[in-house]
Amino acid sequence: MRHAHEGREGHPVSTPRLLPWTGPEGKPCFLVTDGDGYLSRTADAVESVQLGMATQLLDHSAAMLKERQVTRAELRFLVARMREALTDVLRIAESRRL
Repeated sequence: MRHAHEGREGHPVSTPRLLPWTGPEGKPCFLVTDGDGYLSRTADAVESVQLGMATQLLDHSAAMLKERQVTRAELRFLVARMREALTDVLRIAESRRL
């Protein structure tokens, strides 16, 4: 949930939230809300899935690194997925101002 502050005419204004997806042109999407709406709950759910996928990817990478016969293609695929996961996690951290 975002913290509200006083805006024009004394109405509470929420801090914009960076959403866990981008717009059609790859630009960041922001939401100004009290944190209780449908879009906020959807963003929370997407972030939860993204963090869960990053955790699973870390577990998978640990198992792969223990194997002796991992191919170059498998490693390239792993690195590409890890880059995607790290991008998601960094966006979540930025959104939460961590």
